[in-house]
Amino acid sequence: MTKLQSVPDAKPGLLVVDDDPLITDTLAFALGTDYTVYACDSRTHAIELLRQLEAPPPLALVDLGLPPAPHAPDEGFRLIGDLLAHSPRMRIFVLSGQNDAANARHARALGAWEFVAKPADPASLARLLARGLELPAAEDQEFVGASPALAKLKSQVAQFAAAPYPVLIEGESGSGKELVATRLHRLSPRAARPYFSLNCAAISPQLVEPTLFGYVKGAFTGAQGTKAGFFEDAADGTLFLDEIGELPLEMQAKLLRVLENGEYQRVGETQRRVARCRVIAATNRDLRRAVREGAFRADLYHRLSVFTLSVPPLRELEQDKLLLLDHFRKGSFEFDASATARWLRYDFPGNVRELRNIVIRLAAKYPGQRVSAAELEPELDIDEKMTLGESAKGGGLVEQALRQLERGGAFNLDETLKAWERSYIEAALRLTRGNVSQAAKLLGVNRTTLYSRMNSGEEK
Repeated sequence: MTKLQSVPDAKPGLLVVDDDPLITDTLAFALGTDYTVYACDSRTHAIELLRQLEAPPPLALVDLGLPPAPHAPDEGFRLIGDLLAHSPRMRIFVLSGQNDAANARHARALGAWEFVAKPADPASLARLLARGLELPAAEDQEFVGASPALAKLKSQVAQFAAAPYPVLIEGESGSGKELVATRLHRLSPRAARPYFSLNCAAISPQLVEPTLFGYVKGAFTGAQGTKAGFFEDAADGTLFLDEIGELPLEMQAKLLRVLENGEYQRVGETQRRVARCRVIAATNRDLRRAVREGAFRADLYHRLSVFTLSVPPLRELEQDKLLLLDHFRKGSFEFDASATARWLRYDFPGNVRELRNIVIRLAAKYPGQRVSAAELEPELDIDEKMTLGESAKGGGLVEQALRQLERGGAFNLDETLKAWERSYIEAALRLTRGNVSQAAKLLGVNRTTLYSRMNSGEEK
């Protein structure tokens, strides 16, 4: 597949994803003077386009209501995660008719910068995008925090950095796995040598092999020349493979061969080459479960996990939330006592990425001011039920239920339980790539029951 060439006129790129052609055409016309606009009508279309671009656009405008369920926000929420997996530094703005405060908060928790309700004034939208370009990029920082969990992680990173063996980094999205990988490289004897990073979830399966190992001219359609792969470019430095759990099974076998004997071949070539780089891998999935389900090779898992590092979620770091707040706000605003207490109670389902985005929005809205809990609350994701299963340890589930009920407002237990059920069914189907039998096993129900509940959810 041929990569689309970057436009040489230095206009920043803007990805617009909306299933209404009138909206995409209007935005392309209104914003085309200042941006190179890439219009897509679905999540699948957007991901396919990104995989063809040489470099991802720095900005994205995303509608939440996308096919195949344009009247629900689920597909838009998934797209936010997909875009950040492909380009963690992308500024995503949600432009949506799904004008609901809970949707806006959850979109921000997933990593979106701001939520804009339709219809949007083109001039206001242009100003918002321009401000997005001026926002500071995600910085490659040292670890910030003093909690025992973070101290343990720092110690392990220092201990494992000098070893030549692979490292597997486990942790939730937004928790800082790439920072850990970068730190491992910088503390290693390879620090002055190349560091390459590849997100396995952000590249189409047919391009994984030529991207990792390189190819020769004519090896496949679009291979117009010979190109080195990441293993070759990384030389005797470090190769970071993010989201390793998304690597196709056939590629897992080829990666295993490199890790076992250090040899690989460019696509279309018979000459054997030797890999000298250190491999660091990361995942937000439970690879042990994936091994049991046949979705990940056991031998590759054991090769990658010579050393394993677990990055703790932000909800477990307690006072580190305040240290991170101070680190990112740089004195631009202050919290009163009520806001500080709310900040410490909040679970941050999007982890450090979400915290940083909240701080940037607060700095823009309240420069030099004292922020109250009432002003902070709209920036938080009140739909925290997405992480309740993980929060249940140590009574966290009860505490979170208490906080939600204490906030008052409309609450319906039946609707909440149904939403939990839909979320777990969707998660199980995603983990099993749509295999209903395997999803039923994950959920502890029989297949007939799962089909019945899936159909019940669709009817509603």
